[in-house]
This record gives sequence, structure tokens and C-alpha cells, in this order.
Amino acid sequence: MNLVTNFVSADLLVYFTTCVVFVFYLLNGSKKSVVKMPPGPRPLPLIGNLNVVDLKKPFQSLMELAEKYGDVFTVHFGPKKMVVLAGYKTVKDALVTQADDFGERADMPIFAKITKGNGIVFSHGDSWRIMRRFTLSTLRDFGMGKKTVESRIQDELKPLLKNFKSHNGKPFDPKIILNSAVSNVICSIIFGKRFEYDDPTFLTLIQVMSENAKLLGTPKLLLYNFYPVLGSIFGADKRVIRNVDLLKSLLMKYIEEHREEFNANNITGYIDAFLLKQEQELSNSDTYFHDENLLYSVLDLFAAGTETSSTTLRWGLLLMMKYPDIQKRIQEEIRACIKPGQLPTAEDRRRMPYTDAVIHEIQRFANIVPLNVSHMTVKDVYFRGFCIPKGTEVIPMLTSVLYDKTQWETPDRFNPHHFLDANGKFAKRDAFMPFSTGRRACVGESLAKMELFLFFTGLLQKFTFRPPTGITEDDLSLKSDIGFILNPLPYTLCAIPNY
Repeated sequence: MNLVTNFVSADLLVYFTTCVVFVFYLLNGSKKSVVKMPPGPRPLPLIGNLNVVDLKKPFQSLMELAEKYGDVFTVHFGPKKMVVLAGYKTVKDALVTQADDFGERADMPIFAKITKGNGIVFSHGDSWRIMRRFTLSTLRDFGMGKKTVESRIQDELKPLLKNFKSHNGKPFDPKIILNSAVSNVICSIIFGKRFEYDDPTFLTLIQVMSENAKLLGTPKLLLYNFYPVLGSIFGADKRVIRNVDLLKSLLMKYIEEHREEFNANNITGYIDAFLLKQEQELSNSDTYFHDENLLYSVLDLFAAGTETSSTTLRWGLLLMMKYPDIQKRIQEEIRACIKPGQLPTAEDRRRMPYTDAVIHEIQRFANIVPLNVSHMTVKDVYFRGFCIPKGTEVIPMLTSVLYDKTQWETPDRFNPHHFLDANGKFAKRDAFMPFSTGRRACVGESLAKMELFLFFTGLLQKFTFRPPTGITEDDLSLKSDIGFILNPLPYTLCAIPNY
């Protein structure tokens, strides 16, 4: 009996041990499947995957890699390992659903060298949280998304229309004047005043800012971010740093003027509001409201408030020349909804679904910030069956969202019907995120939306845009220039007054 009992016990022990080992194997195997890094092309020594990435248009190469490796993949830019997120659902899951995990800004060498962690866009931790909160609150105080800022934009629309009319229907490049008009809106909020279009300091600020927006997306500067030591030796960053130093010196003059004339009872703009906050925090030795944060926050606002909306408007006018039937339909809607002699208002947008749809499609199609601004994981992050280690740079690629084949009927074609329902009413699309999304979304989104509608509608109300004589719609290129922000290739247009 004891023998039988011992045999059964031994058998049970073997069975139990086998079960434990099997369960351990399953758990261990499952753990391994979870903690693996996302797949990607095999890196080569020193250059990583640079052999399969076109640094003039890296977003195009990454889109191709996404087709092969999926919506989450690893790519090596030289010795730097990054994770790319592709597609609407993937980007939204990361930046919204797991916002805390992906909420930090990546340490990109050129921007770290420029800002030293100050300002809004490239700052980190408590400094970023406090500066972003203060900036959003201050922008709202000065009318962002309200009637106050609408009046500022309308006031700027008048000299813009006058400038366009002064060309008497002859060809001209609209870049500088559009940059100036859009910039003046954010300048009125930052400095409490606008600038004349021929102001030499103002023109210098705009031209230098525009040059840097292009330089920061060139292969030379991208390589600097991947190989900062070598980049410094070869001086890849010199032109950008020299431009930033010039911008800082010009902006500091305005800041010092405001400091000298500061009156706590007369807060005219963002700079004054910041100076007031500094005064209130004099006793706080750990305050983040120091001069470096003031300077770089102003620089961030000036750059973002100038380049993005003006670039989108330039794409818009180019597309109107390319598709005159769309331009004509917008103008018919304008005539039906806005009385002659009246400037467009933000309220008009509700009655103008086709114009609203076209503006949204311009933003989607233009795709002006294709790679987004890189994020970074704050800890080891488990995402879509992979483990992304703490401190990994993450690219939530906006191109892959705005051109997602699962979200857009004709992603590669300019098609305003993406934003219209069967009844011709404006239709929101979840995958429309040109301002990014989540914690690091653009602070000036509501301002940009109002600017785009009022400027674009006001221009088409007064003018019909055509290419110069001898150039047909088919000749107009929709290819983008190289740059951190994707500009259309340089072009000229004719603004023909609508009588």
C-alpha cells in the first residue's frame, strides 16, 4: 500500500512539477515577447540605418519603413536609436491614451544647445509645465480664441489686402508679406504692438527665423543631431547658432524696453505679464520666471506664431491656383455669406462649410511638420507588445496620421470632401491633427485656426489668384522644399481684384 501511495505521490509530484515548469515557461515566454524592442531594419556599424533614409525627406523614408515593419518600429540614425510611431490609432494611443509615458520632449542636441532647456517647446519637467500653463493662461487673457484676437487679425488683414492690391495684378512672391502679416498678430500679443511691413528690425527677425526653419531640416543639421561631436568639429551648427544669437539680441532689446517702461497697472502683452509674474515671485529663489525662460518663451512664440500659419497660407494660395474650380466655389460661398465691404468674422465659418473644409484640407495636405517634434519616454514603456526603454527618442509621425490610408479616402490627393458629409456640411475628422495632440500639442492652435480662416477668406473675398502668364495649373509643383517646416517651392502669383 505504501508502495502504491509512494508511486502515486511521485507521479503527482512529477505532474505538479511539470505544470509549474510549464506555467513558468509560459510566463517567462510571455514576458520575453512583451519586453522586446520594436522591429526595424538591421543597423550597420556607425551609420545605423542612414543607408535607407533620405535625409532630405526623412518622413518619406520612414513612411516606406512603416509599410514594411508596422506601426511601431525602431530605426537607427547613426548611433542614435529611435522608435517611430505611424498611423492615427498608434499616435493617438501614445500621445493621448498613454500621455504620461510619452509626454517628455526628446533631448535633441541642436535644440538643447540653442535653448538650454528654457522656453516652452523644448523644456522639460516642472519648467515646461509651469511655462506652458502660464503661456496658455496669458494667451487667453489677451484674447486667444476670443473676439479680442479676432479684431487683431482683422486689423492686420487690412494692410495685407492693401499690399496685395499694390501689385496691380502683376506677379509677386507672397512669402515675406504673408510672414509679416501673420507675425504681426503674435507680435501684438507678445509686445503689445504691431510693426510696419518695411520696419528693418522686423524684417530681419522674420527673414532670420525663416532661414532657421529651413536650416534645421537640412541633412547637415540632422546629422549634427545624430553625431553632435563631429557636427561641432565641422561647424554644422554655426549658421543656426549665429542666427539664434541675432534673434536673441533683437528680442532682448524689446524686452529691456518693456522692463524700463513697465507699469503693473498697464499690462500690454505677454512680456509685461511675464515681468509682472517675476515681480510677484521675487521672494521665490526657485522660481522658473527668470530672464532665460522669458527670452526663450518669447522666441518660441514668435517662431511658432510666424512660420506655421504663414506657410499654410502660402500652400493655400498655391493650391487655389492649382485648382481654380475650388477657388471659384469658395468665392461663391463668400459672396453668399458675407456682405460686400464687410471683413470676414470667426462667426462666418459656421455658415461656410465648404471654405472651412478647404482650409482643413490645406492643413492636412500641406503636412508642414511631417515628423512632429520628437518626444521621449519617461520610463520603460510597454506599448503594442513592445518595451520602449526609458529615455528613448520617439517620433510620433504626423505624416502617417494626415496621410493614413485607413482614415482618408484619397490621402495622396487634395480633396476638400474629406471634411464634408453627404449633405455638404462640415465633418470633423479624428485623424486631423496638424497641431499634434496630447500634452505637447501646439499652445497656439485656436489662434492659428482663427488666423487661417480670416486671412484666407479675406484674401479670396478680394482677389482671384492665378499663375503668371505662360504658366498653367499643370506647371505648378506641389512638391515641398527641404526644411524642418515644409514650405512650398518658391513661386509667384497674380492677385486679380474681384470687382
